[in-house]
Amino acid sequence: MDQTQDELKKLENEIEARVASLDSDLELIAVERLGRERLRLFIDRPEGVGLEHCELVTKELDDLLGDYALEVSSPGLDRPLTKPSHFERFVGETVRVKTREPIDGRRNFTGRLAVAGPESIEIDLDDGRAEIPLDRVHRSNLVPQLPEVQR
Repeated sequence: MDQTQDELKKLENEIEARVASLDSDLELIAVERLGRERLRLFIDRPEGVGLEHCELVTKELDDLLGDYALEVSSPGLDRPLTKPSHFERFVGETVRVKTREPIDGRRNFTGRLAVAGPESIEIDLDDGRAEIPLDRVHRSNLVPQLPEVQR
């Protein structure tokens, strides 16, 4: 990890602890650094996230506003998957995973999440199954599924 990644990970850990102290059901899903001075936070809770939750988190983190512009939002339909527990929760769903370096010649995988463990996941693809170690995942998210249209 380079210095910038170390700094972001330290900041993410601090933010995660502060968000958890607000509400035990509230979870920090992901932190994205957009440029040098902007952070996007995704939060979630089992019952969903409303504007009041985003405002609560923004107020809790207002001391960061001197260094960063903050965006706090719900994860949306294409929810980021950043922790082993996220993958476990969404086994059976369609996911998109991009790896840091190629695995069997590819870096992009989209398919049904078949297995989720603490160290790796398995995705059913059109041409077989891929096992991906979690420490090689660069970015991952759910792929929204449109409801089938009745004819």
